[in-house]
Amino acid sequence: MKAMQSDLLLIAAPTKAGEEFMKQIRLAGFPYVALTNNKMEKLKLEGQGVKKIIQVDTSLPGSPHIPDYPVGSIILFEESLTLCCRYIQICRSWTSGPMYVITQSVNPRLIYKGLGADYVIYSKNGDVKFLLSSLLQTNKLGSV
Repeated sequence: MKAMQSDLLLIAAPTKAGEEFMKQIRLAGFPYVALTNNKMEKLKLEGQGVKKIIQVDTSLPGSPHIPDYPVGSIILFEESLTLCCRYIQICRSWTSGPMYVITQSVNPRLIYKGLGADYVIYSKNGDVKFLLSSLLQTNKLGSV
């Protein structure tokens, strides 16, 4: 009998704050998969030791790509409004779990929620370490 795989945390971290959050997740030993839309960022993530990476084509409408990993919660660090919107559109169907968007702008909150984000967190410096403990307390992260 095949063992069930735990849902993974999906993180799009194109910002410094996102990279730091992903580093904290990795150091804590929690299962996650990184999301990117380009080869250069994928190579950068591999250089940082990220083992599981999903690369999507954000220029195509729809989301024909289905991840090879079971996705639980999703955390998107906003680099641009357009890219974050595309990530939400692509990834929302991958999970019924919560989707968090971390932004440094107060303006796009309703846009992100309208596209399917459950939580839009405004953070001037992007520091959301509190989110890690919140995810752990509510058992939103699987164990390794």
